[in-house]
Order: sequence, then structure tokens, then C-alpha cells
Amino acid sequence: MRLAAGTLLSVVVPCFDEEAVIGETHSRLVATLEAVPDLDFECVYVDDGSRDATLETLRNLHRADARVRVLALSRNFGHEIAVTAGLKCAAGDAVVLIDADLQDPPEIIPEMLERWRCGTDVAYGMRTERDGETRFKRWTAGVFYRLLNRLADIPIPLDTGSFRLMDRKVVDAFLAMPERDRFTRAMVPWIGFRQEPVPYRRAARAAGETKYPFGKMLRLAIDGILSFSLAPLRLATWLGFLASGLALAGIAYVLVLRLLTAAWVSGWASLLVAVLFLGGVQLICLGILGAYLGRIYGEVKRRPLYLVKERLGFPPTGRRAMRDEPMED
Repeated sequence: MRLAAGTLLSVVVPCFDEEAVIGETHSRLVATLEAVPDLDFECVYVDDGSRDATLETLRNLHRADARVRVLALSRNFGHEIAVTAGLKCAAGDAVVLIDADLQDPPEIIPEMLERWRCGTDVAYGMRTERDGETRFKRWTAGVFYRLLNRLADIPIPLDTGSFRLMDRKVVDAFLAMPERDRFTRAMVPWIGFRQEPVPYRRAARAAGETKYPFGKMLRLAIDGILSFSLAPLRLATWLGFLASGLALAGIAYVLVLRLLTAAWVSGWASLLVAVLFLGGVQLICLGILGAYLGRIYGEVKRRPLYLVKERLGFPPTGRRAMRDEPMED
């Protein structure tokens, strides 16, 4: 594979409590990228408010390697926001997103670069196997991806995460999307352009603990569905029709009994069931409306997505500086 001379690749690595693995991650990244001819690269590490020694480790990496950039956020803003912060600071002609835990192997990046060299705008990693995960997590992940793909207004590739290479025009389009509830694995397909999968076997974590337990995965799934689908609102409408239909059937049933039955005895059980059913449907519909309304409320406040407390290794001038927003410093 031969790239154009002077091609710059940015590798964005969001980090949260990854001191046990970040050194090995950097070593494998550098070894992989240095083997690609004519490639200049930078490693943009985003410390997302880590509570351990991750930031100090990143400072040491920067001192030892001038290609290391470190962006330290003022607190933990979440993985998706850290990804956005890293993309905003990346200056490359192409940008790779990869997690710090080595579940997504850096050795796949040269194949992504080859796809990019041949004209692909987005080369996204597609997991064929998922080592080191419980059967329950693999099952819930499969259900989530397929449910999201069915409900979303755009086709979203199955079994993909954030691991991908994006051309500069795709990165710029991504950064132009202003929403606060960000979901990278659906936002990038929405942008379009030429996108191709790169199959790979996902490894177990090299060290540390997962940052996505079941509760957090569930919240991520809800965020993805609410951000890219109106299906919950349509569900609320159909529940309303269902409740109305059952109520009309109940009214007809009561009238028939009243007219044709000599002995009329009122039934508390049926009344209680009807009230509870209608009340439950109303609460579900209010909850769905409230979820969308809450997202609108979050958008109109116009707070910055993140705040930065420290930058290391970023040039003060050039294309990257033009994209930095003063309110984030």
C-alpha cells in the first residue's frame, strides 16, 4: 500500500480509567502505523475525566513522543462527547476512531487505510466474533443492533461500534451536526458517502473493566432509538388507538348486558381493570413524550458539549486551531 506523500492520519482514542492498558495501546498503535509507508500520523488521546493515573500516563507518553496529543476534559462527559472532542482536534486527512481497551485491534487500521486509498470514505469495523464477553451480553448486543436497524429512519450496519476510519469530509460533516445526544454509530451512516465494512474478530479487554455495563448499554440503546427514530411516538399513537378500541368494545358489551340481562349487577373488577389499563397506557405515552421533550430542553439550553482543562502537543495555528471554539477552553 502506497499513500500520497505527506498524508496525515489522526487516531482518536477516548480514555476513561485506562491506566492499566494505555501504554500497551500506544505501543501497538505506533508499531502498526510506523509500518505503513509514507504515512505521517498523530495520536489524539482524550482523557474523559479519568479518576486513576490515565492522564499522568498520557502526559508521559507526550513527553516521550511528539506525535502524541493529549486533550483532558474537565470532567467525565461520556464516551460520545469524548469522541466528538477528539475529532474536533484531529487535523488528519483521515481519522481513525478506536477505543483504548484493545478490543478493537490496531492491526486492522492498515486495511482500513487501503480501503480509503481505493476511494472508500468510511471504513467501519464489523465484528464477526466477540471474545471475552458473556453469552448474555452478546445476545443483548445482537438484539440491540437489529432492533435499532429496524426502527431507525436510516440503515445502520449491524455489529459495529465506534471503530472506523473516516475521510476528512466525513469528519467535517460529523462535526457540523450540532445535537447534544450524540450516537456515532448512527450519525456516521446518516452522513452518507461511500461506506464499507472491514470484518474483524473483537478481542477481550487487555486490562481493566468494561465501561459499558448493562445499565449503561440500555441507556445507550434508548438514546440511539430516540435520536434516530420516531417509532416510540408512533407506538404511543397505536397504544392510544388500542385503548380507545378496547374502551368502545367494553361500552358495547356493557350496553348489551344492560339491555338483555334482567338481573344487572355492577362489577368492580372490570371497572378496576379498565381504569388500570387506561392509566398505564396514558403513563407510557406521557413517558415517551417526556423523553423527546427532555431532549428538546437539553438542546435549547445551548451549553457547550464539553470543557477542556488541559491540552498537550497541539499546534497553536493551522486548520486545527480554526476549528477550536473559545468557549471550550
